Amino acid sequence: QVQLVESGGGLVRPGGSLRLSCTMSDKVFNHFALGWYRQGPGKQRELVAAISNDSGPTIKYSDSVKGRFTISRDNDKNTMYLQMNSLKLEDTAAYICNADFNFGVVISRGGYWGQGTQVTVSA
Repeated sequence: QVQLVESGGGLVRPGGSLRLSCTMSDKVFNHFALGWYRQGPGKQRELVAAISNDSGPTIKYSDSVKGRFTISRDNDKNTMYLQMNSLKLEDTAAYICNADFNFGVVISRGGYWGQGTQVTVSA
């Protein structure tokens, strides 16, 4: 069973930054495509960013975070990151990591899920 554990959430003012981490228990971490989703109050879960498991890698961002958020992975540490800059009130949500061997599954809300870490942007 793949376990994903998120960390790094918290309370931040508009314009601030946070870095989220997602650590996987599986030894073949480098074989997984990975993604970050978020779910705000009363909203559907939406894809924020995804990164493939190849040497490219392929990276996809939602239009709402493009230019502000950066997804990355460290295969030696079994960890994926989401650097979030210029945070806005509307970025408030639970951020949840996702993993699957197939990039297409990750960007289609499939795969394994973590429990999430809360990000609150408030003045």
